[in-house]
Amino acid sequence: MNLRERITNGLKEAMREKDAARLSTLRLINAAIKDQDIAARGKGQMEGVDDGEVLAILAKMVKQRIDSANVYEEGGRLELAEKERAEIKVIESFLPRQLSEAEIEAAIDEVIAQTGASSIRDMGRVMGALKSAYAGQMDFGAAGALIKRRLG
Repeated sequence: MNLRERITNGLKEAMREKDAARLSTLRLINAAIKDQDIAARGKGQMEGVDDGEVLAILAKMVKQRIDSANVYEEGGRLELAEKERAEIKVIESFLPRQLSEAEIEAAIDEVIAQTGASSIRDMGRVMGALKSAYAGQMDFGAAGALIKRRLG
């Protein structure tokens, strides 16, 4: 079962169980995917985005909600921060297991060896390979810092 089917099944299940919070989050996910599908069709991809791109959308949604939750906490709006954290849990249920720091470092070393990267100018190639192989499984901001240390 691909990721879109899992999301659709989750949506149907949330409707049956009358789980309003989960349902609204799944609708947000579907809307974000449909937006990207429309953009992809404009670029000639008639089938829309693939699972890798859906994973990237989900990862971006998680990051946005983490940032929002932090802002709400700083502003003393704890109820809104909790709502954001609940949405994060729903979105993360569709993401693959996150890699540990040691696994991220091993993946970076492997990709650097595969691509033959030797300087900071090769960082884009390394990040591209990581994003295609490990979409949704790591924080690419932190991975970028590790790559800079390795190549810099």
